[in-house]
Amino acid sequence: MVRIKAVFFDLHGTLVYKKRSSEAEVISELLFKNHYEVSPQQFEAAMQFVSIIDYPRYGYKNWRSHLKRLFWRLKMKVDTSTLHQVAQFLEDNSYLLYPDAAEAVMNAHRADFRTAIVTTIAHFKFERAIESIKSCLDFVMTGYEAGVDKSNPRMYLKLLEILNLKPEETIMIGDDLRLDILLPKRLGIGTILLDREGQHPVNDVHPIVRDLNEALNVILKLNRRIA
Repeated sequence: MVRIKAVFFDLHGTLVYKKRSSEAEVISELLFKNHYEVSPQQFEAAMQFVSIIDYPRYGYKNWRSHLKRLFWRLKMKVDTSTLHQVAQFLEDNSYLLYPDAAEAVMNAHRADFRTAIVTTIAHFKFERAIESIKSCLDFVMTGYEAGVDKSNPRMYLKLLEILNLKPEETIMIGDDLRLDILLPKRLGIGTILLDREGQHPVNDVHPIVRDLNEALNVILKLNRRIA
């Protein structure tokens, strides 16, 4: 076995969460009031397209530029006031750190692990949420830095190259079975599934934990066994 040198963290659902999850419904209602007919599903689809296809290519730095592209995708030109209202709502409904996130990342840093975030999500959407742990992160890999979305293995491979790590020296922690566990595992990266709600059955394929501190303890135990 190889000693673990780095811990990668998923973002959404692992380190951070949204204040409210019904964004599309609220924004659709706001747009209808301002005489723009955009359904919740249309808004969600356009948001997904811009976030996953356009952001890795163009790297939008704020909600206004992101939304301009989104409405362009919808073939719709909204007035400045409406654009401001939608942007303001999204800024107010920003990401928040989970209670265990700061402690786990800081402890990983203190334990001399290289640490990084792996996400497709645009940096401006979560930069305030991670302010308290920013100094403990060696790299924040978003879709723009990678040039691809997270379902493309190139994101993980590029991060390994940037941090000069071998896959077997790294463990990824996340809540998405496909993107955070199965994909990096195929690359030789160790994985730990974060299951905050206890929905996944215990198995022998990958460790399952209920919080991030438990995940870090699993990694520390692995290294103690090697030592």
